[in-house]
Amino acid sequence: MTVRTAELLMAILMGVFSIYLMVKSAELPIGWIEDEGPGGGTWPFWLSAIMLISCVGILYNWVRKKGSVATSDKTYIESHVLGDVVAVAGALIVTVALFSFIGIYGALPLFLIFYIRFMGKHSWSLTATLAVAIPVVIFYFFEITLKIILPKGITEPLFLPLYKIFL
Repeated sequence: MTVRTAELLMAILMGVFSIYLMVKSAELPIGWIEDEGPGGGTWPFWLSAIMLISCVGILYNWVRKKGSVATSDKTYIESHVLGDVVAVAGALIVTVALFSFIGIYGALPLFLIFYIRFMGKHSWSLTATLAVAIPVVIFYFFEITLKIILPKGITEPLFLPLYKIFL
């Protein structure tokens, strides 16, 4: 696949996705509600509309062969890179699948270890530091600061003492 073809496919895919988001957003009010402000669908609707306009612009440039990307016949993804992309995509799918079983705070360190140590070939000390620090920061940011509870799966009993301290 060439860069030109990939650009066409992504513009079409993102354009269709934009239309879908606009339709779903329009299920909520998308205008100004008197004495309240913007309706619940306002921001998603108008951001999706801007994204759709951008996709139309990309398609316009593609048809006119205007710009370096719209005229490029270079290979989009080299075969040796595709293996890494597939490995990371597979690891992300497994990570998300593990959320309901071992929770975000169990699955995220596993993904970070795979990505940083085995894909990135970084040291174990950096890997361990990030695999512990990132979930801790995410926990405090979402669960303590924003009060957004993330799925914990079977690890939930481990968090009960933290909830008693902070909530």
